Amino acid sequence: MGLSISVVSSSNSMAAIAPFSLLRNCASSTARTFVSVKPACIVSSTTLLPLPQLSRRLLFHARATNNEEAAARAAAVNADSGAPTIFDKIIAKEIPSSIVYEDEKVLAFRDIDPQAPVHVLVIPKFRDGLTQLGKAEARHGEILGQLLYAAKIVAEKEGILDGFRVVINNGPEACQSVYHLHLHVLGGRQMKWPPG
Repeated sequence: MGLSISVVSSSNSMAAIAPFSLLRNCASSTARTFVSVKPACIVSSTTLLPLPQLSRRLLFHARATNNEEAAARAAAVNADSGAPTIFDKIIAKEIPSSIVYEDEKVLAFRDIDPQAPVHVLVIPKFRDGLTQLGKAEARHGEILGQLLYAAKIVAEKEGILDGFRVVINNGPEACQSVYHLHLHVLGGRQMKWPPG
């Protein structure tokens, strides 16, 4: 079974804008363009077909992934500047957050863009050079352990102790967008393997 890739132009509101400039240039200035991948199917460029739900999700995921990668590259430029991060402002209560757990060294709060029904960020209150896990030194051993223990407490509080995932993004290639070490605690749905 072969695959054909078709470029379809439509002013239909269900069409999605492809993130590829080459495809945008193929469409008229008022039409939206998207890519539809179908098994052994040829679609003319004048056919107006809405994308199936799965294809729309894949396109939106591709665009979101590209945005995350761009944000990560931009954030990496100032990673070691020492400037306050958004997390420093949350710790100082300058920016509101939905706190799930807090002690003298750790703060856990809900992610504003959750990737699971439960998505909580766990951060050290004092950065101490820990902009990312790759910068950890032996002296950070205690806080790293406290972060993991706090992740367990969060899972317990959120009722996901029987199944949760802890994720640490390290650097731009892992899409780290805030250079203040943080753990993502994800749960409340079936996790898949492999991740990412």
